[in-house]
Amino acid sequence: MKRNVASCVRTLGCLGVILFGTIGAHAQEKPTTNMKIAFSNSFASNSWRQQMLQDWDKVTKQAVASKIVAAAPSFTTVQNQATEQSQQIQNMILQGYNAIVVDAASPTAVNGAIKQACSAGIVVVSFDGTVTEPCAYKISIDFKRMGKMQIDYFHERNLKGNVLEVRGLAGFVVDNQIHAGVEEGLKQYPDFKVVGSVNGDYTQTVAQKAVAGLLPTLSDVVAVTTQGGDGAGTARAFIDAGRKLPVVFMGNRYDELELWKNEHDKNGYETQSASIVPGVATFAFWYAQQVLAGAKLPKEINLPIAVITQKDLVQSMASTPKGGVFDRSFSQQEVTDYVKTHAAN
Repeated sequence: MKRNVASCVRTLGCLGVILFGTIGAHAQEKPTTNMKIAFSNSFASNSWRQQMLQDWDKVTKQAVASKIVAAAPSFTTVQNQATEQSQQIQNMILQGYNAIVVDAASPTAVNGAIKQACSAGIVVVSFDGTVTEPCAYKISIDFKRMGKMQIDYFHERNLKGNVLEVRGLAGFVVDNQIHAGVEEGLKQYPDFKVVGSVNGDYTQTVAQKAVAGLLPTLSDVVAVTTQGGDGAGTARAFIDAGRKLPVVFMGNRYDELELWKNEHDKNGYETQSASIVPGVATFAFWYAQQVLAGAKLPKEINLPIAVITQKDLVQSMASTPKGGVFDRSFSQQEVTDYVKTHAAN
């Protein structure tokens, strides 16, 4: 059964209630000291993925040092290549890992390898880029909601007119889900019209170049939907071209928050920002560890989106590392407590 808690998150304050709640007792039932958990990551070419890997490395090294697990290495494929990731997972099966955590290049293309892993008795937990193979556990995010909330926000601001859509990495499941949410919002609010679309690949430099190349063909743009890691680059393209800066929805990266604050200080510019925390990888790690320990966990559970509003901006920016992403990692106790708290939702 799907456990949906993302719908309650609208602001950073609500996120705090959910992610920083009371820590409960361990759900561990048998030791996992001699067990190995591998992480198969589909790409690492932007700040969110790099911070995700850092979070994984920090938490899993502590878990190994504490003898909770024997090993928890991460492996990254070349830029979202599903074939290579399938081979990587097959190698993990041969190498005797007890669990595999997957941020998948495709929701379906790695299903065959994942089914092989499950058939070999390996626990598989997917997150971010989740998979459709039923044997895998899923740490889900409502990315479609993340797309629609942008159009909702523009509507709440009483904006009308042309919208530019900056998409993510072509073919990636998250890109498709956020895009679907944007389309749903556009159907609800016909006062908006998408006049252009580019792929920003969740990277500021890529987004800036792509948007700059498209701007000469566009008339006035009132708002820009993004997917995270592309907001600052998008805004700079408008600024460098001498164009009026539209309301660019941001993605919780430090450079996005910094640009937003600078523009607000200069002229009262306001927007909103949303993303998932890179530390979701550590949630997936502990989820896999607890399944190995014998805990009976839901096959799917939803985590909330971290939303930063204008009133949250200064505080959120202060807690975000330069060059990084608004983030937090999870402990074993926090994961087991979260599951207990939301298992009935």
